[in-house]
Amino acid sequence: MDIRQLQYFVEAARLNSFSKAAKSLYITQPTVSKMIRQIEEELGADLFYREGKSIRLTDAGEILLAKAQNIVVSFQSLSSELDSLRKLKQGHIRIGLPPMVGSNFFPSVIGRFHRKYPDVTIRLYEDGAKKVENDVDTGFLDIGVVVLPVDEARFHVFSFVRERLELLVPAGHRLADRSSVPLAELKDEEFVLFREDFALHDRVITECVKSGFQPMVVYESSQWDLIARMVAAGLGIALLPQTICRDMDRSRISIVTLTEPEIPWQLGMIWRRDRYLSFAAREWISFARDLLKER
Repeated sequence: MDIRQLQYFVEAARLNSFSKAAKSLYITQPTVSKMIRQIEEELGADLFYREGKSIRLTDAGEILLAKAQNIVVSFQSLSSELDSLRKLKQGHIRIGLPPMVGSNFFPSVIGRFHRKYPDVTIRLYEDGAKKVENDVDTGFLDIGVVVLPVDEARFHVFSFVRERLELLVPAGHRLADRSSVPLAELKDEEFVLFREDFALHDRVITECVKSGFQPMVVYESSQWDLIARMVAAGLGIALLPQTICRDMDRSRISIVTLTEPEIPWQLGMIWRRDRYLSFAAREWISFARDLLKER
C-alpha cells in the first residue's frame, strides 16, 4: 500500500463516489477503482459497499479512513515543506470560499496575486462557511474564509470585513417603507435562508429565538441571488449582509435596517495553528492581509 493509493481512497470516501474522486484527482475512474481494489486485496477486506453508482464505507473502510487521513495530511505537510525548499515561490494553494464571498472580495486579489506570482496555482473550493471551516480543520484546505467567530485555539485568524445583516422585503410589503425594524417584529413572517451548511443559517435562527420566536423557514438556498429573487417574487423575507444588499434591484426589493438587535456579519481568513503552511500559502496570507484591510 502506498501514499497514492491512500490519497485515492480518502478522496473517494470524502465524495462517496469513484467518478467524482477521479474528476477531483484528474485521473480516470478505472484507475481509482483499480487502486482501491488493490488496497482491499492487500487488507483482505472490502472498504466500500458498492450500490449501483453510489458507494459508502464499510466498517473496515471507516477504520482505514481514520488512519489514512492523518497519513495523507502528514505526507502533504512533508511534501509542502520540501516543495518550499526546492521551489521557493512556486507552489499550490487550496482555498475555501463561501459563494457570496468569492465574487465580492476576491477576484481582484487573486488577479493581482497571480500577476506577482505566476508560478503559484490557486484552487478555489466554494462551500458554506461551516464546511470550509471543517475542511481547513481536517487539512483538505490550506486556507478558508469563514464567518467569525471560530475557535482561535485551533485557527489563526485575521478579520477583513465587519458589517451587519439587513432586512430584505418585497416591494409593497407592509415593512417596505420603514426606515428600521426590530427583529421581534418579524415573528409572523416567512423566511428565506441559506442552507444549513452556511453559518448565516444558524446565526439568523439563533437571533430569532433570542428575540422570542422560531422563524418560519419556507425556502433554503446556497445562492444569495436566488434568495433575493425569491424575496422579489413575494415568497418570503431574508436577512443578508450589507455588501450583498448593495447589488440588489431596488425596484422589486426594499432594504430595511434591522435593529434590536443588529446581527453582525464578520468575515475572516483562517488556517490551522498546528499545521505547516507552504511558502506560497504564507505569501498569499500576507498579500491578502495587505489588500483586505478590515472595512
